[in-house]
Amino acid sequence: MATKASRSAARLMISPAVVLLLGWMLIPLCMTVYFSFLRFNLLNPGDNPFVGWENYRWFVTDPSFSAAMINTLVLVGGVLLITTIGGIMFALLLDQPMWGQGLIRIMVIAPFFVMPTVGALVWKNMFMNPVNGIFGHIAQSLGAAPIDFFSSIPLLSIVLIVSWQWLPFATLILLTAFQSLDQEQLEAAEMDGASWFNRFWYIMLPHLARAITVVILIQTIFLLSIFAEILVTTNGGPGVATTNLTYLIYVSSLLQYDVGMGSAGGVIAIILANIVAIFLMRMIGKNLDA
Repeated sequence: MATKASRSAARLMISPAVVLLLGWMLIPLCMTVYFSFLRFNLLNPGDNPFVGWENYRWFVTDPSFSAAMINTLVLVGGVLLITTIGGIMFALLLDQPMWGQGLIRIMVIAPFFVMPTVGALVWKNMFMNPVNGIFGHIAQSLGAAPIDFFSSIPLLSIVLIVSWQWLPFATLILLTAFQSLDQEQLEAAEMDGASWFNRFWYIMLPHLARAITVVILIQTIFLLSIFAEILVTTNGGPGVATTNLTYLIYVSSLLQYDVGMGSAGGVIAIILANIVAIFLMRMIGKNLDA
């Protein structure tokens, strides 16, 4: 049993790391909140008066704000839908014995280790380019007109790219959940005459509920801050068709040089992300208690 002295020594030993971690998180957050109340423009660095809530009002009333919020929700929802359904299908496939199973699993997991910028550039130039892309050549070979993905369906194109990057993560989590399922339940249900669909719907899917909730939670937190894929493919366009909240903050801060309004947008994004995280954590808590 740990004594009071040993517990105090343990706290003392980990305190430098804790202080460093808190400073690493709190100092940028406090500076962001501070700048959000100033009229801080990089083109006029010497004049930074206190303006209160004005930056927040200007950011929320920006014509691009509503479009950015809708695009953020569509992006997160579309990627979650594709990766959750696709992850279940891939997990079902990879859970079956097959030749070269280890190699196939590595190939399925590989996209998760590709940097987002590199993955987006590969999709933009090698697959979705209407002139030199693979999809364009396939369309021409079939006698159809190539699709200019980033002009005709820009947001869907971003959703597909991000889904490709996050599908391996969902597959890994759900495959682990599948492998923890008691096979005797499935065998008993099969002996009782249950079809494959009934076994999947009434046994497998309920068993995956917790894993699906974890996938949704972790992916949502990261998907709310998607930026690199938009920057290297569409730059938020055409117009504001692919501008999400993160990219709008980037435009305000670094393209319009308005650090004050960009900081206000950052605070708003943090609040929204925490609201979503708390809601999803409650969902996880209910699933764990069930």
